Amino acid sequence: MTENSVKKLHLIRHAKSSWNNSYLADIDRPLNERGMRSCQAMAAKIADAGCPFTNVFCSPAVRAHSTIEQIGEALAARQIDWQVDDALYTFDFQDLLRWCRGLDDVIAQIVIIGHNPAMTDFINEMSDRTIENLPTCGYAQLWFETQSWQTLPAKSAKLVSFLKPKMFMD
Repeated sequence: MTENSVKKLHLIRHAKSSWNNSYLADIDRPLNERGMRSCQAMAAKIADAGCPFTNVFCSPAVRAHSTIEQIGEALAARQIDWQVDDALYTFDFQDLLRWCRGLDDVIAQIVIIGHNPAMTDFINEMSDRTIENLPTCGYAQLWFETQSWQTLPAKSAKLVSFLKPKMFMD
C-alpha cells in the first residue's frame, strides 16, 4: 500500500459509562471513574499508534463527548478539534459503513468516537482480521487501499493497530 492510495480510519469506542442513574436516557449517560482512567491511560498510546486526531467525528452521546474530551486533556500539548455527527449514534455497522462511504475523498484519515456493536462488527466485516470485541476506550486503526471512501468493499481493510485499555492498566 502506498501512502497516497490509502484511506485510514481510526475507531475509538467510548470509554466505560456510568449506570448509576437509571433515569438517564442512554444518550445522556456520563463516563464512570474507570472510563476516565482508561482515557488517561489510552490517550498517548492511541497517539503513538499513529492517530492524528484530525477530522474527528463524535457520536452525540455524552459518554462519547467525554471520551474525546478526556483524551484531549491527557494530550494537552495537542489541540484536538472535533465535531458531533448525529448519525454516529448508531449500534449498526451498516449505518457506520454508509456514513464512511459518504465521506469526501479529499479526506485521507478520519477519527470516529462511537459505539458497539457497530464498531466491532465494522472491523470484522471490513478488515482482514476478526476481533472478539472492541472494548470500551478501545482503539482500532484500519487502512483501506483505495482513493475513494465511496467504494469500501468488505474485507478490504488491513487492521494495523488494535489497542485495549487492559494492555496498559492494572
